[in-house]
Amino acid sequence: MSEDASPMLVVYDDPSDQRSLTLDDTSSTEESPEETRLSLETNNDSIPYIGQRFCTHDAAYEFYSEFAKRCGFSIRRHRTEGKDGVGKGLTRRYFVCHRAGNTPVKTSTESKPQRNRKSSRCGCQAYMRISKTMELGTPEWRVTGFANHHNHELLEPNQVRFLPAYRTISDSDKSRILMYAKTGISVHQMMRLLELEKCVEPGYLPFTEKDVRNLLQSYRKLEPEEESIDLLRMCRNIKEKDPNFKFEFTLDSNNCLENIAWSYASSIQSYDIFGDAVVFDTTHRLTAFDMPLGILVGMNNYGMPCFFGCVLLREENLRSYSWALKAFLGFMNGKAPQTILTDQNMCLKEALSIELPATKHALCIWMIVAKFPSWFSAVLGERYNEWKAEFNRLYNLESIEDFELGWRDMVSSFGLHVSRHIVNLYTLRSLWALPFLRSHFLAGMTTTGQSKSINAFIQRFLSAQTRLAHFVEQVAVAVDFKDQTGEQQTMQQNLQNICLKTGAPMESHAATILTPFAFSKLQEQLVLAAHYASFPLEDGFLVRHHTKAEGGRRVYWGPREGIISCSCHQFEFSGILCRHALRVLSTGNCFQIPDRYLPSRWCRISMTSAKLPQSAPKDHAERVQLLQNMVSALITESSKSKERLDIAREQVSLLLSRIREQPVSLQGVRDIPGIGRNL
Repeated sequence: MSEDASPMLVVYDDPSDQRSLTLDDTSSTEESPEETRLSLETNNDSIPYIGQRFCTHDAAYEFYSEFAKRCGFSIRRHRTEGKDGVGKGLTRRYFVCHRAGNTPVKTSTESKPQRNRKSSRCGCQAYMRISKTMELGTPEWRVTGFANHHNHELLEPNQVRFLPAYRTISDSDKSRILMYAKTGISVHQMMRLLELEKCVEPGYLPFTEKDVRNLLQSYRKLEPEEESIDLLRMCRNIKEKDPNFKFEFTLDSNNCLENIAWSYASSIQSYDIFGDAVVFDTTHRLTAFDMPLGILVGMNNYGMPCFFGCVLLREENLRSYSWALKAFLGFMNGKAPQTILTDQNMCLKEALSIELPATKHALCIWMIVAKFPSWFSAVLGERYNEWKAEFNRLYNLESIEDFELGWRDMVSSFGLHVSRHIVNLYTLRSLWALPFLRSHFLAGMTTTGQSKSINAFIQRFLSAQTRLAHFVEQVAVAVDFKDQTGEQQTMQQNLQNICLKTGAPMESHAATILTPFAFSKLQEQLVLAAHYASFPLEDGFLVRHHTKAEGGRRVYWGPREGIISCSCHQFEFSGILCRHALRVLSTGNCFQIPDRYLPSRWCRISMTSAKLPQSAPKDHAERVQLLQNMVSALITESSKSKERLDIAREQVSLLLSRIREQPVSLQGVRDIPGIGRNL
């Protein structure tokens, strides 16, 4: 705030003596208890002046607070004083600038770490003092001291509203926020909705996202024991409505909730097909409940994330993680994944070696890369991006030997010999570097696109919650939403015209079986296969790019057994045959890819006929799955020629007319997610 804009304070100590005082005056204005005469004829009652009267000290505070807001600062109650004697009570009070005083130095203790937060206090001397008087026979408060000199810059009107003293959430807004939180939407979405409802510009609500989060946390912390009871009651209610819903929990010695895990019927069904590779993300924490959160997800045949289960733990230790893994295996009828990806959690790593000894443990590369800026940005400076590009190159190499040589060169080139993070990464290289993982199935979850998709999927579960008991319900809402969105995306993929690029019989055959997502991956390899030459050996073939005279990959092909394998391990890693194997199949006059190399987890029919109920499907999910399978086959066959398409359009129109004539039972509507709950 500029000095020219400072309002003037007129004070009369004597009718014949008038003096003006700017709000930037360095002195304080003090009352002379013997001679001060109060003038009630001041021209500006919005500015504090000596002798100004208030009925209560709260009224004085509100007045000074409004004045401070207009000037660009906020105030707080500081010191109170009382006279000696019984029953005299409070007689003097000080209100000071929010930046008055200095932050006391805290004594740090090893058992209780201190938060290193910067203080806004800078010793500002601005204040207003009020004293209690009885001059007119009734108690009132009178301004007896005022100084408005600040040793810091004052804020502009569009900035001062962000000071904590002026950020308030009304009771009506609190009700709206709590209602929004129950639906599971994020705090950011709540703010946008409230801005639209109040017709205010973005960022102009009288509170911030941080205030909303604090409000929600205050509700969560009210009754932690009751929260646990409500959570278990909620799980039991869900179990009564859906017998296939599964949950397990443990109680501590005080009969309080210690750990809880749960999974939904649709999640268990998905895991049966797509549970070969699982991400167990334990990097999140429900701060308000002070509980670590673990989310288990995978990837379906259309390249979309699918939810498998959730755990809330009291502690992050070996015992807790072992319990969580046992509970999860129990939900999935003892079926362990081929591969599980986690963060760098040593307790979880040990628990996995005990509970899932046959499962390959790997580290999520995107969780590691997310830490790079804090690890290496300051150390490498301008060379950080150059180093990151070299790291990505090494990560994607095929040969372990090339990785080892490249890593040594990288460390030397960037001078990272003494970096503890580099040492740690190298020690754990067999858990994250692709050259060490290519013989293990990861369902493509190491690619950047898929990692972002999974991370966005997980973020839906971390939106603001009002109650712990509602969290299970809100995760179910997020899963239902993802399932419905996935159904739409699946239909969109199936409706896309598949463009054949090679004209090879293997390509057209695979297009009728694989999902568009999986087929696009195979098609890339088919296109590349045309650029490779194959040379017969005694025990197979040597395949290399036509421009190279050395190197290449060894491929074994047994036509009688229908077995083919490549030293690059592409199929073992992704479930998609590599260009080397496809080249050998083409050379051997193989016009269809053997069935064993078209895994069911990548096929259009995600639920085999054996998995579907023999009787008519009863719930919504089963009906949708059955129809999707039928529609997939219809689209594949109808898109092969214009004549077939014309027949399909005619017959589908007739079929839709007949379907719309049939009545819809109330029970059938109830089964549809999102509708049945509203009936």
